[in-house]
Amino acid sequence: MKRVSVRQSPVHGKGVFALCPLAAGERIFQYKGMVTTWREAARWNARRDVSGHTFLFGLSDGRVIDGGRGGNGARWLNHACAANCEAVEDNGRVYIEAIRDIAPGEELFIDYALEIEEQVDAEAQRDYACRCGNACCRGTMLGAGAGETAVVAA
Repeated sequence: MKRVSVRQSPVHGKGVFALCPLAAGERIFQYKGMVTTWREAARWNARRDVSGHTFLFGLSDGRVIDGGRGGNGARWLNHACAANCEAVEDNGRVYIEAIRDIAPGEELFIDYALEIEEQVDAEAQRDYACRCGNACCRGTMLGAGAGETAVVAA
């Protein structure tokens, strides 16, 4: 039985939506794509217009999953400051799990907690602005400590 669907999101572009109730702690699906180096992923994505989408998911070993190449619907998960899902890395794979009960029709979100190499200036604030609209919205898809020297990880 199909548990999620990709369709237009009121938050940004496409989104992933629950088709049935999902329980807190439930593993929903795997984030799939080509596993590669950050350098190769950046080089490949620089040649393409990804229309403001982030399909790169950093792994703890320094590699990245490029959901834009061989990825699945998980690449369409949008960011929210009060996310209802989280990413869990297990043996070099990333799974999306519900962190609270999710009702049918509800959009699934993760907190991107992006980290960037450059200082956070007005342009970066615009580029990484959050659109979640939650009462606790921090206004950015960047994680705490963003703007310090770090590696992009989302």
